[in-house]
Amino acid sequence: MSVLEAYKDLLKDGTIAPDPHQESAITALQDIEVAADEEQKKRGFFRKKQTSDVRGVYMYGGVGRGKSMVMDLFFHESNIDKKRRIHFHEFMIETHDFLHKAKEDDSALMSYAKEIARNTKLLCFDEFHVTNVADAMILSRLFTALLESGIFVIATSNWAPDDLYKDGLQRVRFLPFIDLLKEKLNVVHLSGATDYRQEVLIANPTYFHPFGPEVEKTVDALFQKLAGGEALNAQVLTVKGRKLKFHATQNGIARASFTELCEKPLGAEDYITFVQAFHTVFLEHIPKMGYDRRNEIKRFITLIDALYEAKTKVIFMAEASPDKVYSGNDHAFEFERTLSRINEMQSTEYLENAQ
Repeated sequence: MSVLEAYKDLLKDGTIAPDPHQESAITALQDIEVAADEEQKKRGFFRKKQTSDVRGVYMYGGVGRGKSMVMDLFFHESNIDKKRRIHFHEFMIETHDFLHKAKEDDSALMSYAKEIARNTKLLCFDEFHVTNVADAMILSRLFTALLESGIFVIATSNWAPDDLYKDGLQRVRFLPFIDLLKEKLNVVHLSGATDYRQEVLIANPTYFHPFGPEVEKTVDALFQKLAGGEALNAQVLTVKGRKLKFHATQNGIARASFTELCEKPLGAEDYITFVQAFHTVFLEHIPKMGYDRRNEIKRFITLIDALYEAKTKVIFMAEASPDKVYSGNDHAFEFERTLSRINEMQSTEYLENAQ
């Protein structure tokens, strides 16, 4: 099934609503699909000569406009066998790790590009953004090599290409990369006024208790509605060389249990990386906690702080109401702030201003 056919099926069964901006993105992705098929038929997978000058699609726009949903639909339906979807933050961590191990000699970046090209023919980036000079200095050379190697690149971002790394240090050296993006990728602005995730969450509860079959069924349905009905993917985050794997993710949404996030030896840096990767989090099976779960409640408090500061949309599934989750004394004072934040995170005002 082509991405266009898959999109029409979602419209037909009411999973998504018609949106002309999403349809423009789907059309651009369909063009990439056709170009990829032509190259495959004529020469096998992407030999040196290419039939298409356009090597991908760059979709940008505000939160909740369906960018990740559209990209993931394309990724799922694409028949390119060597494909990868990765959060851009994680990709840059991997890049810096490779260069560090290679001691950043002059040929290391090109070796890295060749290694990617051997293993990947379609590279999909979510949340493309550049915030530091180190990334900015790498990207132009790296992406020039990747695109010349025949890779197709799909990216989502909240920023137009011309706004990337705006006012950053030595930005003049970053401008060739922006020119490369605009030359090689079809830039599509998803500028619809509707934030679909926000509408769904404002119209539904975001704290469910106590968990059981009926609550689980309700939460499952809410997740499917937010994720656009797509199959779940695993996503691996890297924090200083450590791998954090989340098995149930889709369209920038993660389903994670209390066990995964609070019963493992995680800290603030892990949680910050987590909230950078996902705009919406289903935090499930939160138990009642007493004095015997001091470590878990400390991690839970740190996690809620990270989610709150990042303005992440959170759907809670717990054993008890927020005020009954913790009954110990060791962290009672700190938990008062956590309780206040959990209650605020359910408010319309918070959801309207969430990422």
